[in-house]
Amino acid sequence: MALMVKLPINAALATQQHKIMPIPWSCGRSIGRNVSINVSKRRNFMVATASTPAQSVEFANTNTSQNVGLPIMVNGCTGKMGRAVLEAAISAGLHPVPLALGGPEDNGKIVDVGGKEIEIHGMSQREDILSSVLNEYPNLIVVDYTVPAAVNENAALYCKVGVPFVLGTTGGDRELLYKTVADSNVYAVISPQMGKQVVAFLAAMEIMAEQFPGAFSGYHLQVMESHQASKLDVSGTAKAIISCFQKLGVSFELDQVQLIRDPKLQIEMVGVPEEHIYGHAFHMYHLTSPDGTVSFEFQHNVCGRSIYAEGTVDALLFLAKKVQSRANKRIYDMIDVLREGNMR
Repeated sequence: MALMVKLPINAALATQQHKIMPIPWSCGRSIGRNVSINVSKRRNFMVATASTPAQSVEFANTNTSQNVGLPIMVNGCTGKMGRAVLEAAISAGLHPVPLALGGPEDNGKIVDVGGKEIEIHGMSQREDILSSVLNEYPNLIVVDYTVPAAVNENAALYCKVGVPFVLGTTGGDRELLYKTVADSNVYAVISPQMGKQVVAFLAAMEIMAEQFPGAFSGYHLQVMESHQASKLDVSGTAKAIISCFQKLGVSFELDQVQLIRDPKLQIEMVGVPEEHIYGHAFHMYHLTSPDGTVSFEFQHNVCGRSIYAEGTVDALLFLAKKVQSRANKRIYDMIDVLREGNMR
């Protein structure tokens, strides 16, 4: 991710009648990982074995001792985000069980991770399957990267079975989601944005908006964001940043956001590397003073999914510590994870 803050510059470089100009965005390339796990058959379903039994894991103060043997179930791992989480989790030393839940269309699919197989189950017997895995691995934590339509149903399932979970899936009835978890005794990290650095940037913007309301009164705001073509709406992160600017005194409506979804424009104008056209999130926020003599730029660019996957692993380790310590608070977000520190 690239984050830039520029101040001040000559407005002649900023806009031509407030039209967004091409910006040289760039990002690093992620390195793939390929780690294998051992698989055996037990109790009529597949379970993973590790040198340290999951039931005997103790969470000390170092990440290494936290990671070894922590069992996780990644639901939605037929998708690109879910698979990225699996790869990051295995690389970090976590212990994915070779069973996962998915939608009706996923039933019977096999996801290969590092040469090993994870069997996907659809809608039937979901509760029985999850209960059996939890019985086998009492320290199990679920990761959910499914689809918005399944958010509430899945959360209700996790709460009913009594398994802690990390939810990165967006959408659903969020008010009902939080009520469902609050009414249960389940620990959870719930965040639609798992990129910890992006979350930190957003938190800083919220602090600025709270402490300096009206600081940018009269400034003109331009927002351009580029995502893969399948994302049709304005991202939740952009909405949150825009809300901060509005509190800072800027007049701006969501329909003014310039959405770049055409692959050709993304490559030629935005500067998205061609290999990341189908998985990126580039955001630019450009402010210009009323007289055109001052401008500010805020920019955060993400290529691939590693930032979200790594943040999810941090959330898993954070939640495992809260469960193990029997913390009074049960529902957390990525701000809590960031405040805890000790991240990878």
